[in-house]
Order: sequence, then C-alpha cells, then structure tokens
Amino acid sequence: MWRWLSKRKAPAAPPSDAAQPVGLANYRIERLMGKGAASQVFLAQDRRSGRWVALKVLELGGGQASPEWHDALERFRREATVLHDLHHPGIVAVLDAGPSEQGAWMAMEAVAGCDLTRYTRPARLLPPPLVARVGARLAEALAYAHRRGVVHRDVKPANVLVDWTKDSVKLSDFGLARSSEHTQTRSGIALGSPDYMAPEQLAGGAIGPASDVYGLGATLFELLAGRRPHQADNLGELLRAVASEPAPQLARLRPELDPALCDAVMPLLAKDLAQRPSDAAEVAAQLWNVANATTGAPRTP
Repeated sequence: MWRWLSKRKAPAAPPSDAAQPVGLANYRIERLMGKGAASQVFLAQDRRSGRWVALKVLELGGGQASPEWHDALERFRREATVLHDLHHPGIVAVLDAGPSEQGAWMAMEAVAGCDLTRYTRPARLLPPPLVARVGARLAEALAYAHRRGVVHRDVKPANVLVDWTKDSVKLSDFGLARSSEHTQTRSGIALGSPDYMAPEQLAGGAIGPASDVYGLGATLFELLAGRRPHQADNLGELLRAVASEPAPQLARLRPELDPALCDAVMPLLAKDLAQRPSDAAEVAAQLWNVANATTGAPRTP
C-alpha cells in the first residue's frame, strides 16, 4: 500500500485552515473535523467512488533531517500499515495512504458520533451495563489485534469512537502500535498517555497485551467513576502513583454498581503483571457476562 503510493509524485498538502474544499491525491476535502499537534483530520470525498472518508494529514513542515521529524513520520507510516492489515468491526479501517510534500496522509473510514471523553464527566456517565458492553467490544478488538502481534499502546477514551445510532464502537489511533517491545523514543521518553499507561510502560520496559488491558481498565474505570484511577498535581506525582499506589476501589466510589462489574474491571489495573489479565478475549467474555446479566437492553445516550 504505502510503497506503491510512495513511488508516485507526492501530492500537495491542503492548507491548514481548509476554508474551501481542496484536493489531496484522489480526495476532495470538504471541511476540517479536528486537529492535533502535527496532524489534522478532514472530512473528504473519494473522487473515484464517491465514498466519504476521514482524511488524516500529517504536516511536519521543515526540519526533515531531524530525528524527531523521522520519528513522527515513522509513527504515522506505522499506523497506516498496521491498520491497513487489521480488518475488524471494532477497529477503524485505513483505506489508502501516501506521502505528501510536508509529511504524509491516510484515508480512513469516516465514523460519525464522538469519542468516549464525552462520557467521562460525572454528569454524563453512561449506564453501567452499557459501559460493560462497550468494554467487551473493545476487548474483542484488542484480542483480534493481539492475535496478529499488534499492541495498541495508547488505549484511552479519546481513542474510542462511538456512534450510538449505528451501534458502533471502534478503536482508533494506532500511531504507537507495534509488536511487544520497548516504548521509548530516541530521547528516552516513553510515548503514550500517562493516565492510562501501565506501570511497565511508564518505566520504558517491554510491553505486551497486558499493557493494553491496563489501558482498557483505566478507560472503563473513568467511564464508571467519572475520574481517572490516579490523580495528581504534576507528572512526577502521577508517575509515582501509577507505579506504586493501588487504584481506589470502584465499589467504594460507586456503591450502587454491580459487584460483578467491579470485579471485572479492578483486576485490569493490577500493578503486577502476574495478577493482571493478559488475554483480552477472556476479559471480553467476562464483561459480556456482566452486560448480559442485566435485564433488558442497556439504555444508550
């Protein structure tokens, strides 16, 4: 996929404001959907098929000889390659990818709805049976990736897209994904979101499926408690808490929760790898049991 496109002339990147629809490769850009530190996501239409896609554009600007530039481009390239090889209803699909003058781009399936950060605030928490159901589906997607040797390494609410009208739950942003290995950059800094990273990941050690299971546990904990497992005033205190302090018990924060749901989520946050589940498929099965034990379908927002 990527090598074939890289042999062609690199298309021009769209302007950052995208005020008017412009073109990129075979895509007509309609509007800006979101932006990060170095990338932007546009709603675009494939001129060949008419299909609407989410076009993620990496704009690195100058400094092409710097290690940081090459690191960012490699992460983007790896995300495109990894996702192109993963075909699962719970994982956002990559349809096409290629280089641009300023970096690179990839066309992904367009997912309506929002990410799960919307439901981490105490006033907007989802019904617990629905959280179990979402968690089970995410665990199934992770199990599929793990069977293919891919570890996501950045499971968090912002990387989960939900569309309740289509009963869709999809894991996105595999920019850090790779096989089990060390997680540090050239500067020695671990990549990821510290609030959702397992202790071994924060320490820069070897990671595997159990590290993704921790991220899933931290995500479900926040969806149920309206707060993250560990809270601190600065990064240093947060790192120490994740490394040595147990997460508060969900049963104490929300006594009304089904004990079976608490029992399914809390082990995912174990510090000791020997005590933390590593098989996401087993985690999915346990969460499905909790979700199905509730009479009637859980209410969706």
